[in-house]
Amino acid sequence: MSVAELLARARKRGLTFATAESCTGGMVAAALTDVAGASDVFERGFVTYSNAAKQELLGVAAETLAAHGAVSEPVAREMAEGALARSAADIAVSITGIAGPGGSEFKPEGRVCFGLARKGGATRVETVEFGAPGRAGVRRAATEHALGLLAAALE
Repeated sequence: MSVAELLARARKRGLTFATAESCTGGMVAAALTDVAGASDVFERGFVTYSNAAKQELLGVAAETLAAHGAVSEPVAREMAEGALARSAADIAVSITGIAGPGGSEFKPEGRVCFGLARKGGATRVETVEFGAPGRAGVRRAATEHALGLLAAALE
């Protein structure tokens, strides 16, 4: 589904979005706002690249970061739930990952964790291994996946 179709479906249902992005640096918000008239659907975006920003802007717990690291499903969950709590949006998507280059044996390049929180619903989290298509490739793939999560939330 195109971004314009995604926005039209959300508009028809009277739903709004928020984003909480780390490794994509605002690319999901940019994709949504590239479509004229997105302001009635896209409520706000948080770019929380540092751990401090995740804590200050989204309320991610220091204990969660210490126990699991920034690239983890527990952090993705707290990011999505924090974006939902700190906005007037109905649905929030979060992205935290290792775009590269580099990574480690335990957290390789291309690992991205996503969260999807919805008012009145359970938060969903998942990890996708995009491999190592390069920094731009990981960021692009993560952006597309996050937009797909938003689309699925409207089904």
